[in-house]
Parts: sequence; structure tokens; C-alpha cells
Amino acid sequence: MSAGAPSLLRAGELAQAWAGQAQWRILETGFGPGLNFLAAWQAWRDDPQRPGLLHHCAIDAQPLAADALLRAAAAHPELLPLAQQLAAQWSGMAPGFQRLGFEDGRVLLTLCVGEVQDMLRAQDFSADTVLLAQAGPADLHTLKSVARLCRRGSRVALASPVTAEARAMAQCGFAVDPEDTERAAFEPAWEPRGLRAASSVATGSCAVVGGGLAGAAVAASLARRGWQVQVLDAHDQPAGGASGLPVGLLAPHQSPDDDLLSRLGRAGVRLTLQQAAAQLQAGQDWQGSGVREQRPGEPAVWHPQGAWIKPAALVQAWLRRSGIQWRGQSPVARLTAQADGGWELLGAGGTVLARADLVVVACAHGSEALLEAGLPLQPVRGQVSWAPRAEGQDFPAFPVNGHGYFVTAFPLEGAPAWLCGAGFDRDDTGCDLREADHQANLARLRELLPEVADQLAGEFARGAVQGWAGVRCSSADRRPLLGQLRPGLWTSSAMGSRGLTFAVLCAELLAARLHGEPLPLPRKLAATLDVQRQTSLQPALNGPE
Repeated sequence: MSAGAPSLLRAGELAQAWAGQAQWRILETGFGPGLNFLAAWQAWRDDPQRPGLLHHCAIDAQPLAADALLRAAAAHPELLPLAQQLAAQWSGMAPGFQRLGFEDGRVLLTLCVGEVQDMLRAQDFSADTVLLAQAGPADLHTLKSVARLCRRGSRVALASPVTAEARAMAQCGFAVDPEDTERAAFEPAWEPRGLRAASSVATGSCAVVGGGLAGAAVAASLARRGWQVQVLDAHDQPAGGASGLPVGLLAPHQSPDDDLLSRLGRAGVRLTLQQAAAQLQAGQDWQGSGVREQRPGEPAVWHPQGAWIKPAALVQAWLRRSGIQWRGQSPVARLTAQADGGWELLGAGGTVLARADLVVVACAHGSEALLEAGLPLQPVRGQVSWAPRAEGQDFPAFPVNGHGYFVTAFPLEGAPAWLCGAGFDRDDTGCDLREADHQANLARLRELLPEVADQLAGEFARGAVQGWAGVRCSSADRRPLLGQLRPGLWTSSAMGSRGLTFAVLCAELLAARLHGEPLPLPRKLAATLDVQRQTSLQPALNGPE
């Protein structure tokens, strides 16, 4: 970071502060043109001793447009390339939290869109550096909210010398540097209840049970933070269950009242698109095609952020990350807590398959029996129909979603193909292909796209349509189940038919909870995914004698 960087941060300040730390968390109370974030990012890039992960959590009631960010950075050539990367992801800045990822997910920006105090209350993490970016003195309520997110020793940079607010800062536990009144530290004279610890977070060994979207996403998120992860799965290949779907649609749910599912889905779609763009081959494994949503009697809705994605390709990309070991044909039958706080994972005959400090169970409807914690999981069978595209077929130029869905063209077995589906057969665990389900898919397609159904009816009648069937896992309220059931034992499951939407979101939320990081969702919204809302939490797992 150059000495003239237009930032509350100063040359060398972060490098000195974060030396030896696994990650560093910055809280900024006013994002503005983003120059503080860009300067912190540049400092991270320039430092060979940088932490493995840099979090920047910033608040802005009315974010600027992307072109304004670029204009502000143009006066600082060293920051302009980073500003261009930022602008490329700068869309859909609706109220709430927007998570943007850079440097292969090692630099994370969480932009909290809303009023400062509301957004501070919505977060729950331990800040290492605080940037009080407002030009005027901070009010007492804001300082109290900031103090809640500080640990002892958290560094504070102010936009102007402390004058009128000095007493308020002292009341909230901030000690102003007498020789530099634009700098302070959180050093309360008392011991606040629940005072946060320093930022270094211990990592170790982790075993993830399940090698589909949910498990692979968790493995990648934890490996990026320094965990050594084993992924154990009953199948001989990754994505051997419902995540083996030939192609899936990724599109946000939209409701007139912006309901819970809409807000969760919007956050999840953003994160998955970032992962797809960074790790998959466009046109082969995914395509940011946009998706049209249409339902009878309602105006069609265009989702520009929609895409088709091959789930298995995404799973395989995640599992290639350094620090992850894949172990197929390794069904886990039992978990046993150890006296030292770790866990043993046992096979059907009692053989020890693995030992780990942390276990994450992400094996769909198999999670219920393994956890023995009263999880209300329900298997939901689905079958899709597909065939190679024939010459002269006239299809929409983009996928269409509604009651069922239709992917117009994607590469499969070396040729362009179309796909439609899918059924929702609850409490059905069969993966056999059924002619009745092909006909049900055609009926859904006739409702969604009558002209397309007319073109394909002959292929269905001749038996020229191929299929794929799998079993998803759903919860009672159709939201994922994420959280800790016992010390060191977590689950990420019940993605239903929205594994592409929720897998990354849940994985990043799990990592944030483990490491005291900024949440990818407002605190109350994150709570709607917590496993404890739907479990009896009976202590049925075998603990130490």
C-alpha cells in the first residue's frame, strides 16, 4: 500500500498488525467509493506474510454505482485494477448483505446495505481493525454497537482527530492514542461479558460425510481456511447421489413481498455464481445464460443472474482444492465422540474409517440415521428427461423455469442436449427410471412451453428420451439445516431441490460460525437455517465413557 493511498489505513499499518495471523477481519462503518477496501486488498497482495484470509465487512446505506467506484479509483493507478474486479461483481446491491469474493475466495467483501446501527446489530463477528469512516464524531449508540464486535486490542482508525467524542469513546472502552488522536484501541477497563478472543483460530483435521454439493462445498470452504479435510462417501465417485444431476438451473426465487426464501436465495445465487465463474469452464460446465421464470396467470420474470450448471463439475472442482482428500466407497455407519474432544467415524463392521477434530455430516437423508438427533428429513425422488438436440428444433434461447424447468441446450456426451423435469415424489427413495415420470415431465413442459412440448412429443412417444433419477433431501419447512449438534459435530443438509443455491451459502455460514468471521447473511436471517429449529437435540450419540 503506497504512502499516498487514499484511505484511513496507512502504509505498513496492516502488515504490522496481521503478521502471524491466519486471517484478519476489518469492519468499516462507511464504504463510500470503496477506497479503504481497495487499499486493504492491495496491502494484502503486497505482503508475502499476509494472512490466509482477509475479510472486509463494510456498511453503506446507499451504495454508489459501479462507474462511480471506477472514477474514484482512477486517481490512484495502483488501485484501479482491483477496482475493475470489484466493479465486475457490483450488481444487485439490495438492502441486506452482499458477499463478494476475490483472489480465489481469500479476500472477501461483505457489503451491508442499510443504516449503520441496523447493520452493526445484524452482524456477529470479531473485528481486528475498525475503520470509523464517517467525517463527523461517532455517536454513543454507534460506538456501543461497534464495541460489541471488538476484541480486546482491536485497532480503530478514525476519519478525524478525536475531539468531542473522546468521552463517548472512553465510555465504550476505546482508548485513544495520546500521540495520534486518529488512532485508538479497544481496551476496556472492565471485563465485558462475552468479550471476544484474539483473531487467531485453530484449525485441524475435519471429516466431511457426503461427497455431493453440500459436503464438497463445506470441504472447500474449510480447506481454504487451513483445515485438512477428508471427504468420506458411500459412492465410488463424487456427486454419486442427487448432485449427479446432468444439469441444474440456478435462479433466485422472487416474491412480491421479498419473503424469506427470496432473501436467502438471492444470497445463495450470488455466491454460487462467483464459484462457477472462478472454477468452471463456461459453455462446457456452466453458462451465465439468464433464466426466464413464468407461471400461469403471472407476468414472466427475467433473472439476469440465472445460469445452468452441471452440479457434478462444481463438486469435482471443489474437491480438487489443496488440503482435501476424497475417499469413495467409505460409508460411515456410526460416529463416536472421544475423550480428547475428537471424533471417530466407524464403518458398518466397527472399523475405524477416520479420526478428526471436526465432523460435518452432509449426506442428505442419510444424515438422520447417522446423527440420531431427531432431524425431520424427508427423501424426495426426482426424475429428469433429456435427449440430444435435433436439427431444426426451435427452442427459446435461454432456460425457462416455472412448474418444472427446461434447459434448451447444454453439452452432454459430446453433443448439445435439452433437458426437462423434474418430479417431487416424497418418501420415495427409488432411483429407477420410470416411463410414467417421463410422461409427467412432458405434461409439465406442455404447461411451461406448449410449443416446445409439441416439438418433443414424438420423441417421448418413440421412447427416444433418456432420463436420470435421484433422491434429494428436504426438511419440514423446506429450508436447509445447518449448525452444530454437539461440540465438534456439525451438519449441512436438507438442500432439497436447491442444492446449487444453498450449498455454498451454508458452507460459508458454517465457516463463519467456526472462525468468528463476518456472516454472509444478517444474523436473524442466518438463524432461519439453524438446525436447532427442527431437532429434538437428544444426546443419543455415543460419548466418552
